[in-house]
Amino acid sequence: MRFDPRIPPRPFVVGRDNGCTMTDCGSLDLEPDEQVTFVTPGGAEYDLARKEWGFYATPSLNGRLLSFGLRAVLTVNRTTGRYFVLLVERGHETAFFRYLDREECEVVAWMDSSEALERIRTGSRAHRE
Repeated sequence: MRFDPRIPPRPFVVGRDNGCTMTDCGSLDLEPDEQVTFVTPGGAEYDLARKEWGFYATPSLNGRLLSFGLRAVLTVNRTTGRYFVLLVERGHETAFFRYLDREECEVVAWMDSSEALERIRTGSRAHRE
């Protein structure tokens, strides 16, 4: 693993009406089969793992991710039509729904239980492309 800090960090504006300034702090280069863990002050954890074919974007949605205090949700921006997979820290749902309203987004599907994931799986069959 190699971290290349961006000094100084690069600020950029995002969001509807440019309402949020994000800061790009650097780049992390993972080799296949390396993992990093991100943590929040509230104790939630998020693992990102690199494989030779790409990334495991999250731990298991209905297992480890939940035990780490995060809920996966698929959202869509009603204005742009872009879809996003977001991770909501348990207990911060009110702030999450305020964010969705502000950014003109809506929940497509919660992906945080075996039942919800099974509904997605049986509703449409994924195929190889």
